[in-house]
Amino acid sequence: MMVYALKRAVLGLAIMLTISMAVFALTNIASDPAIAIAGEGATATDVEAVRQRYGFDRPVVERYAEWLGHAVRGDFGMSYRQQRPVARVVLERFPVTFTLACLALGFSLALALPLAMFAALWPNSMIDRFAVLTALVAQAVPTFWLSLLGILVFSVELGWLPVSGSTSFVHYILPAACLGFFAMPAILRLTRAGLLEVLEADYIRTARAKGLRTPTILVKHALRNAIIPVVSIASVQFGYLLSGSVIVETIFAMQGIGYLAWESVSSADLPVVQALVLVTAFFYVLLTLFADILNAWLDPRIRIA
Repeated sequence: MMVYALKRAVLGLAIMLTISMAVFALTNIASDPAIAIAGEGATATDVEAVRQRYGFDRPVVERYAEWLGHAVRGDFGMSYRQQRPVARVVLERFPVTFTLACLALGFSLALALPLAMFAALWPNSMIDRFAVLTALVAQAVPTFWLSLLGILVFSVELGWLPVSGSTSFVHYILPAACLGFFAMPAILRLTRAGLLEVLEADYIRTARAKGLRTPTILVKHALRNAIIPVVSIASVQFGYLLSGSVIVETIFAMQGIGYLAWESVSSADLPVVQALVLVTAFFYVLLTLFADILNAWLDPRIRIA
């Protein structure tokens, strides 16, 4: 088990190194950052002054090595727009996005798992068709449209939920539901498919022959084996919820890292953009590593493969 975990960790470090190269190249080579910082009306002298001030006149490899060395220690430089350490700016906004992602994933699981279990118990029934239709609609409806519709119905017409902000739990209900609804279909379909396959296995027939009740068979025997791929998809979905909350946070004016990313891209605040991409990628790799180790613990055959 330890050898398997070390192999996955080394692979994760290689992925992080590759991502760091890509994000630095995209923000420093694809376009001239000095021009973006100086603004549209800047003269050539202004651009050159910006280039010298921020060190853009140095070789790219040298700047990347310096940036990576500081980033490993948690130092992402100073924000061009706020003139504060980037790490502090990100840490101030991260709790909002983390809370939103946790609630959205909880909403997805609470909706997807029961629907998948009922659909697998009675395949080709009305509830199965309803589950498939729900997944199809959730996959097709854009998040921004669902968010605006939710504001119109639950905030403007009914007045049940606030339109914007993140100061209390009530402010998270509507954005978490809108964000989690889009992440739900993958979990629902994968759980349903896994349960349909497992419920046809010989040991499930044996459990039924012993007279075990259906809920016991479903939860204790079938779900344990069907849940293995769901762990992986749930971890990936959580990473998506952390990084894909830009639209939802912007619509609901929530001061998280998604809204911070939009502000930073709009103002060409490159250190913040680089830090956000790297931090998000780190959580993706960490969640994937956690899912792999958990799957290997649930199914020892994965360690041998």
